[in-house]
Amino acid sequence: MNLQDQIGAIDVGVDQLIQAASAAHAPVAADAAAPQAAAPTEPQAPADAADTAEAVAAVEPTQPEQAALVTQDAASDEAATAEAAAAEAVNAEAPAADARAMLEVGRPSQNEITMTINGQTVSLHPMQVSQLIEELANVRASMQPEPPPGIPPGWRFASTKNPMMAVQKQTNGDRLLVMRHTGHGWVPFTFSPDMVVQMYMMLTQR
Repeated sequence: MNLQDQIGAIDVGVDQLIQAASAAHAPVAADAAAPQAAAPTEPQAPADAADTAEAVAAVEPTQPEQAALVTQDAASDEAATAEAAAAEAVNAEAPAADARAMLEVGRPSQNEITMTINGQTVSLHPMQVSQLIEELANVRASMQPEPPPGIPPGWRFASTKNPMMAVQKQTNGDRLLVMRHTGHGWVPFTFSPDMVVQMYMMLTQR
């Protein structure tokens, strides 16, 4: 046998040894992998059930706790009902109290008057009375109903003879006449040109 034949025989022998070794290791690897693939997962039901029971026990109150919660809710509802009833009673009494409000005016001296509303008395002096009259007149001018168009019977008044007056002409031709009343103070009136003529005729007729 020459050298080439010896090398070929060695190659064949090496291939046979490799195949034999591979065949010998293959069943071992399959046996080692089979248990891992076939191994069942351990059941977790007992642990999960225990955890679930603990969670439920932590969330759900016991029967005494439930009774206490029911009692607290009932007490809260009763308190809310009592507060609502008290508020309604106050609202119902408010109009009645306003309806019973009475104004009493007194004059303890010539330069002083007293005003009493529901037992509360306030003393006003001349300047304060003038301020009050002016404020009331400004408010009354925008209220309804308006004062009666005719002089009411039995009307009491204090007239001012030969009052001081001031006249001013407006840009639209009207006349502003301001007259000084001893009780009301300075009272302004605005007259249109036609009304000025009528007033002149009324004042000059015999």
